[in-house]
Amino acid sequence: MKTKANLIVGIQWGDEGKGKIVDLMAQNYDVVCRYQGGHNAGHTIVVGDRTLALHLIPSGVLNPKAINIIGNGVVISPKALIEEMEQFGESLENRLFISDKAHMILDHHISIDQAREKLRGAKAIGTTGRGIGPAYGSKIERSGHRMGELRDTTKLAQNLVDYFDTYRAIFDAMEIKTPNFDELKIELDEFANILLPYVQDTTALVWKSLDENKKVLLEGAQGTLLDIDHGTYPFVTSSSTISAGACIGLGLNPKDIGEVTGIVKAYCTRVGNGPFPTEDFGDDGEMLGKNGHEFGTTTGRPRRCGWFDAVAVKYASRLNGCDQLALMKLDVLDGFEKVKICTAYEIDGKRVETLPQSLENITPIYEEFDGWKNSKGVSTYEDLPKNAKDYVKKIEELTGTKVGLISTGPKRDETIVL
Repeated sequence: MKTKANLIVGIQWGDEGKGKIVDLMAQNYDVVCRYQGGHNAGHTIVVGDRTLALHLIPSGVLNPKAINIIGNGVVISPKALIEEMEQFGESLENRLFISDKAHMILDHHISIDQAREKLRGAKAIGTTGRGIGPAYGSKIERSGHRMGELRDTTKLAQNLVDYFDTYRAIFDAMEIKTPNFDELKIELDEFANILLPYVQDTTALVWKSLDENKKVLLEGAQGTLLDIDHGTYPFVTSSSTISAGACIGLGLNPKDIGEVTGIVKAYCTRVGNGPFPTEDFGDDGEMLGKNGHEFGTTTGRPRRCGWFDAVAVKYASRLNGCDQLALMKLDVLDGFEKVKICTAYEIDGKRVETLPQSLENITPIYEEFDGWKNSKGVSTYEDLPKNAKDYVKKIEELTGTKVGLISTGPKRDETIVL
């Protein structure tokens, strides 16, 4: 039977802890692929005393035997990628491959992103300001540029100058200064010299890997509730964050996808603006943020914190076809006298157990559980406190999905495999 690619996907609003699980699982894989998003993503991986923040490079980079692929569905800032590559202090050639069809984020995308957020004022979406949305916008309106175009920087620089001239009035109105041909050529040549050795047809590479029965792991960024189609629009990201996005973002078909693992926190967080039904504005929310060190890997912004939303997770699990959940940061709930799970919503006086089109003006309905202590660092299910086990079982019951992994700390060995 032909090998299938297993997939890891965020089930909440991102920041669920995908980096740790991908790093953990990637030790047993030959190929790790990133399929969407840009350097607005942030995966923190702790290995021994070393902490790495990955934004574009797949989390399998710490497995010296694995190759890592950045697929066509990713938008790439050449500057950010080069900077990220430098932290490894060694050549990643023959270990990192970049799709020649992946679109680039250039300086004008970043300027547009920041100018738009400023113009929105109080209605700002809360983007990271890294040019992700404008780059995807250029891709869709067919004015974008792909990594393979670095093979002819003279032509690329001229095409960009022509684009700037065509839309000069818009750039002037937004007070965005655009570079001239010579400035562009110098910068693009630098990108090409460093990155072209890694650029190739990654779709063919993934196909070849599957045909050779290699073990392939697919890694998404952000989370399901930020999906452009199925998330809390318009407070979403600009790509398909769900499992189906892996097919588009790498050139796979649905039959190529194997086991799907959904990553969830034992509570819930969100960065940026947008509805968040279970957000806790009191002492509990503050304690979750403090205990969980909830600051964005990419932006450093404090994350909004609240209780586990089983309604949203059940929806996301079905949407992604999750075979199992990896429950992250269970140890952050240590010390709470009571913990809560949102089991339904109240909307206009009615109980609702499915995710509505809008999450505005929703009152969460909670079920409360006795808390626990001392789950930190536990590596076997038997050693978990009874109340923590009851909490995990309730999550399985409410979401209709088994919990296959439990994380009790940031390190690899602080993980329970069920």
